Amino acid sequence: MRRYGKHTDEDDVRVRPNRKGNRPRTSIRPKHEDAAEGMVLTVDRGRLTCLVDDRTVVAMKARELGRKAAVVGDRVDLVGDLSGHKDTLARIVRIGERASLLRRTADDDDPYERVVVANADQLAIVTALADPEPRPRLIDRCLVAAYDGGLEPLLVLTKSDLAPASALLDLYGALDIPYVVTSRDELYAGEAANVVREHLDDRITAFVGHSGVGKTTLVNALVPEGKRRTTGRVNAVTGRGRHTTTSALALPLAGAGGWVIDTPGVRSFGLHHVDPSRVIHAFPDLEPGMEHCPRACSHDEPGCALDDWVARGHADPARLYSLRRLLATRERREGD
Repeated sequence: MRRYGKHTDEDDVRVRPNRKGNRPRTSIRPKHEDAAEGMVLTVDRGRLTCLVDDRTVVAMKARELGRKAAVVGDRVDLVGDLSGHKDTLARIVRIGERASLLRRTADDDDPYERVVVANADQLAIVTALADPEPRPRLIDRCLVAAYDGGLEPLLVLTKSDLAPASALLDLYGALDIPYVVTSRDELYAGEAANVVREHLDDRITAFVGHSGVGKTTLVNALVPEGKRRTTGRVNAVTGRGRHTTTSALALPLAGAGGWVIDTPGVRSFGLHHVDPSRVIHAFPDLEPGMEHCPRACSHDEPGCALDDWVARGHADPARLYSLRRLLATRERREGD
């Protein structure tokens, strides 16, 4: 008979077996000193394809990374099976410090931030001059995201045979952004790639643009033939159709050092995550004039010191107009 009360001893205590074994828990994490370095090329449903040396390796995120996610362009450390053979799986145990970060939200009132690309040097904003019509507000938003994330912008204007580029270039002339203008014939013959390539050598360039502007066609002309993506037809008015790029993918630049990252076509580019005070950093000719601005100045209100700074000849008035237009996009939707 089991005894209770003051006469109980250790023989009467029921002990639940440790089903996970007898190893004590510890907060000490392995250092993984033998981990190999790699670059994330694409992400698909929790599986990340990484370049390790000269081979691609499929990996998953290690549990110790918690909620931190790796994205295309990330430099990572991997352990496990790094052979790259079919049905093998490695683990990502570290994510390196990011030199730049392209982010967006679904909309301006959506607080959930989506990281698109890490460690890109520049953002190529691909825009058709017609079919579909250019969307300056979307371009502005991409510029703000580029400046905020530490990427240099590049304007790539396609379908110049349908409409002239002069009006759109005049709109962004004060920003002194490098640009490339191509026609449909040049785009589909691959000749546009030769002009664009001059801006891409030895750099990592993320391509972004509205569906139907020829972004993926251009990317295909820039990468080796075996790496090309399929293309399809998207209605220029409704945006409906087969959107060929559904996930970001890093591809090597053919015949030279460098990478291009094709991203899914976008209909909107939310900026909920952007602090407007950081946009001024893209205007070094205006930034010193902020010293005498009122506290929490929006730079578009009576008393803004930038008006006097420009009036005294320190910067072109068109530059101040461009700054204010970009700041305004943070509070305005693309269709406004």
